[in-house]
Amino acid sequence: MNKIAEKRKAFSEWQQRPYQVAEKSPELHSCLTCGEEYQGNCCPRCGQSARIGRYSFKNALLLFLDVWGVGNRGMFRTLRDLILRPGYMIRDYISGMQMAYFPPFKMYFLLLALSLVIDSGLNIQGINREKENHSEVLEITNQIVIEKKQTEETNQKKSDPNKEKMRLQAHQDVDRILDNSWDWLSQHSSFIILGGLLLFSLPLWLLIRRGPAIPDLRLSECFVTMVYISNMLILYNIIPSLLCFSLKAEAVYNLLTFLLLFIPVKQLSGYSYASTVWRVLVAFILFGFMIAVLFGAFILAIFIHVKYF
Repeated sequence: MNKIAEKRKAFSEWQQRPYQVAEKSPELHSCLTCGEEYQGNCCPRCGQSARIGRYSFKNALLLFLDVWGVGNRGMFRTLRDLILRPGYMIRDYISGMQMAYFPPFKMYFLLLALSLVIDSGLNIQGINREKENHSEVLEITNQIVIEKKQTEETNQKKSDPNKEKMRLQAHQDVDRILDNSWDWLSQHSSFIILGGLLLFSLPLWLLIRRGPAIPDLRLSECFVTMVYISNMLILYNIIPSLLCFSLKAEAVYNLLTFLLLFIPVKQLSGYSYASTVWRVLVAFILFGFMIAVLFGAFILAIFIHVKYF
C-alpha cells in the first residue's frame, strides 16, 4: 500500500509540474539560411531549426508529418498531457508556455479530420460508419415522417378542407425551412461547435474566474480552455469509431467520457471536485437557457416568415 501511495504522490507531483525545457546545447551552429552563428536549437535571427541540413528522405517525411502536426513533438506532448494532466497543461498554456504545446484550434480541426477519416473506413472493420449511422438515423426519421403523415391524414378527414389545406401548406413551409437549416448546420458543424464552446465559456468563466489557482482568469482564456477540453473529448471519442461500436453503445460511451469534463476544470481552477461539479452544472443550466432563448427566437422568426411573407 505504501508503494502505491508513493507512486500516486509522485504521479500527482508530475501532473502539477510545468513542462521543463531542455538545456541549451553548447554546440556552435551556423544557420544555413541567414549565416548567423549561434548556440542552441534554433537560429535567433530567422528561427530555422539547427537540425535542418541537406535534404533527405528522413527530412521529407518529417516535413510531411509536420504539415499535419504529427511530426511535431509538441503534438505528442499535448496528446499525452491532455490524457494525463489536462487542466494543468491548459493552465501552463494560457500562462504563456505556448511553444511547448500544440495550438488548440489547429489541433481541433486536425482531430476532426482524423475522426472523419476513421469514420470513412480507417477502422477495424473497414466500414464507412458515417453512412451506416446516417442510414440508421434516416430510417428512424422516415418512420417518424410516416407516423406524422398518418396523423395529418386522420386530422384532415375530421376538419374543414380549406383550413386543413392552409395548415398543411404552413407545415410544409416550416419543414422545408427546418430541413434547409439542418443541412446548413450539418455542413458547418465544426464552426457551430466552436460557437457553442464560446457560448458555454461565458457562464463557466463567470463561475470560475476567481479560482484559487488562477484568480484573474480571462474570458478568452476560458474559451481556449474549452477548445482544449473539446480536443480531449474528441481524442477519447475516436476509440468507439476505431472499434466500430454500435450507435447506442457509442452514445453511452460518449456520455461517460463527457463526465471527464470535470477533471480539467478542477485542475485548472484549483477548486475542489465538489465545488467544480456544482459550478460546471450551473454553467450548463445557464448554457441551456441561452440555447433555449436562441432556439425560441429562431422558431419565432420562422413563424413570422411563414405567416407574413
